[in-house]
Amino acid sequence: MTRTDSSGPARALDDLAVRLRAELGEDAVPTVVEARYGGDRAVPGAPDHRFVLVLPHDVEGVRTTLRRAHETTTPVVPRGAGSGLSGGAVPTDGAIVLGLERLSTIREIDPLDEVAVVEAGVITSDLSAALAPHGFFYAPDPASVGISTIGGNIATNAGGLHCAKYGVTRESVLGLEVVLADGTLLRTGHRSIKGVTGLDLTQLLIGSEGTLAVVVAATVRIRPLPVARRTVLARFESASAAAAGVGAISRSPVRPAATELLDAGTLADIDAHTGSRIAEGDGAMLLVELDGYGVEEQTRDLVAALAGAGAAVHAIEDAAEAERLWELRRSSRAAGGGRARLGEDVAVPKSRLAELLTELEAIGRRHDVRTSAVAHAGDGNLHPSFSLPGVPENPSGQLPPAILAAADELVRTALDLGGTISGEHGIGTSKRGWLDLELSPASRALQHRVKEAFDPQHLLNPGKAL
Repeated sequence: MTRTDSSGPARALDDLAVRLRAELGEDAVPTVVEARYGGDRAVPGAPDHRFVLVLPHDVEGVRTTLRRAHETTTPVVPRGAGSGLSGGAVPTDGAIVLGLERLSTIREIDPLDEVAVVEAGVITSDLSAALAPHGFFYAPDPASVGISTIGGNIATNAGGLHCAKYGVTRESVLGLEVVLADGTLLRTGHRSIKGVTGLDLTQLLIGSEGTLAVVVAATVRIRPLPVARRTVLARFESASAAAAGVGAISRSPVRPAATELLDAGTLADIDAHTGSRIAEGDGAMLLVELDGYGVEEQTRDLVAALAGAGAAVHAIEDAAEAERLWELRRSSRAAGGGRARLGEDVAVPKSRLAELLTELEAIGRRHDVRTSAVAHAGDGNLHPSFSLPGVPENPSGQLPPAILAAADELVRTALDLGGTISGEHGIGTSKRGWLDLELSPASRALQHRVKEAFDPQHLLNPGKAL
């Protein structure tokens, strides 16, 4: 718990903690809580919010926790690794923070059916590591792949570098095991690729950010490891030119596994953060991965398409060098820290990405803020960054008005281009103010009725997503 007082609600929370400690074990309800449980990677929690941290060892512990919360009308904030970027795991005052990190068993790997059954706390990269000896991998790979959990990825329908070819999380989930707000255990979906019995509750729950149920396990699709991979680096004179290069790829016969765009500002930040030397003046980069059979033919066609779009193209033959480039790409989120900064997440049809990047630069000039961007360019998902060099980061998370205004304009521009306010990070608390720009009143009302059906007392992750 974060603080102590003698008020009625505080005493009730203390009593609940004592009861849960007796039922689940002393270590499941720690009396000393690490600071990381107070927020997520991007949104700090309020320092005066009081909560009880519960870390069950198994599904039955999750059920017990939710039953007790239901009996006492105590809010519950589900939490994976806290690697989210929109405030979805930030504690509500007076809540239970229900950490799923100890549910970390890979229950089954079935190469014949091409599925795995995994608990919610399994780290994403650990699943692929366990699959590799069987000749398989798990396709969704957000930049946080080394720290994020399967359950957290399901909660936000996370994407990643390879989703242009293999799809986002929902394309890799066949079934779920969830616990409802009253402690009821519910299994949805199936092990087969096909299945149309009843309403698809599995897909409804994916991306619901813990507001409808708590995911405790999933049956996921696994994919055969590609027989070959090849990385291609293409340099363009500008970010908008690189985005136009994505169109050249779309018109070619090649379908890359990953197509990542890094603008000049991002490349400079990566160099400053890692000591690398990948920036070249004001130019931008496309980093492309090909996989599967015929990689030589794919490389030939891709190089021709990118060169025709005006790029200087290099096919990376050395596997270690290719891996180094992809690690630098994954480091881009951490680059540029230490100053007042906001990272955003929007998506547009990939044919409009060049327009969005051009407008991003104009927005930066209008608001006198520094902008940079990295994009999952193969599917139009842009992660822009707004910062004020020389203005230090505020530990409370409060941002200067100029950054907030620039981000607001960028989000509205993405919607004008036929896009969305969030491509993969989720809504959480940080994007609720923009929901009405994208969702109609009828849509929001219907979603609230769905919430009412799953969670009549509105105990699960209140104030998030909806």
